Amino acid sequence: MTELEVIEACKQNDRLAQRTLYDGYKRAMYTLAYRITGSFEEADDVFQEAFVDVFKNLEGFRGESTVGAWIKTIVIRKAYAKLKKKVVFENLENITEVNLNLAEESLDAEHLEKAILGLPEGFRTVFVMIEIEGYTHKEVAQILGITDGTSKSQLFYAKKRLKSILENEK
Repeated sequence: MTELEVIEACKQNDRLAQRTLYDGYKRAMYTLAYRITGSFEEADDVFQEAFVDVFKNLEGFRGESTVGAWIKTIVIRKAYAKLKKKVVFENLENITEVNLNLAEESLDAEHLEKAILGLPEGFRTVFVMIEIEGYTHKEVAQILGITDGTSKSQLFYAKKRLKSILENEK
């Protein structure tokens, strides 16, 4: 079955197709939920709520992007909504580039993941969306309801904080 056929079958409440769609995206979407929330418990909630919305709103999927990108947006919005009361975005001035040089560091994935999870929620959310998921500042601003400048400042300070965390743990 092609992805389009799976989607059409899901719209007809075909349980096998729904399982196929779920299985195809569960690992990536759970990982994304965890990276944004920083909590396995909250990631579980976000993940389940997101897939309920996916199946409930699949009729609204217009195919303007891949279904994976559409699901990813739902997961990000659910995760952000869960954190919204805790996340504080600061609009900071005088931003210059921070280069992490992660390729030059001898870091294992677990150590880097731990450092990312140690970032404050606002920093971590923007960092994950831009540096890991590949969103642009404009897309992040639109999804999170913040300005491009706030997105840029959050990324700048996330990188600065991450660099400091990694340097202090050498």
